[in-house]
Amino acid sequence: MMIYKICPKDMWDSAVATGTFTGAPIDLADGYIHFSTGEQAVETAAKHFAGIDDLLLVAIDAETLGDALKWEPSRGGALFPHLYADLDTDAAVWVKPLPIGNDGNHTFPELPV
Repeated sequence: MMIYKICPKDMWDSAVATGTFTGAPIDLADGYIHFSTGEQAVETAAKHFAGIDDLLLVAIDAETLGDALKWEPSRGGALFPHLYADLDTDAAVWVKPLPIGNDGNHTFPELPV
């Protein structure tokens, strides 16, 4: 199953340079790296990244994260993937731009749900 991290491009680029993504400020504050499923990603972008440009969508195969990945309830009781470890940037299956469309919402690639 693929899970997704929405990340500012400059933050991801810095992580790639070191080989490790330690998390965005919200991740560091919460003690884990927030991810979303394909079904959750659009709502996550609208709720937490509205109007923010120059974002990337990073796809990770959840199976590769092992026991450090926990599924925990969040919005409305839905289970969200949370990584209680740093993320090796080589774990990214793909990384794609997440531009803002003419309607003001982020334009997502087709994601499996």
